[in-house]
Formats: sequence, structure tokens, C-alpha cells
Amino acid sequence: MPKLKTHKGTAKRIKLTSTGKLTRRRAFGGHMLAKKSKSRKRNINTPAAVTGSMAKNVKRAIGV
Repeated sequence: MPKLKTHKGTAKRIKLTSTGKLTRRRAFGGHMLAKKSKSRKRNINTPAAVTGSMAKNVKRAIGV
């Protein structure tokens, strides 16, 4: 079977940690921030982990 190409859109959005976990940015932090509470904006700003079956698909897409 030939090598798979890295999916560049996924590679730009998701980072691999040193322990092998996947981190991603949270949604809803790009605009209309005046109506969102401080705690909500703070939570949006923290990275989230990609888990479960989605992580398996993402790892394949980024070539890990």
C-alpha cells in the first residue's frame, strides 16, 4: 500500500503533544466576544483534547 499524504488542513489545526495526545483549539472564539462572559471566553481560550474514534481518524490524517 502506498504512503498516505498528510492532510495539511488538519495538520495546521491540530498539534501532537510529547505524550502522543492531540490538542485542538476551541470553537466560538473568533468574533462577537462582547456578549460572552469572561469565564466563557477564558474557557474557549484553553486547548481541548481530541479523543476517541475521532483521534484515530485525525492521527491517520496527519500521518502519525
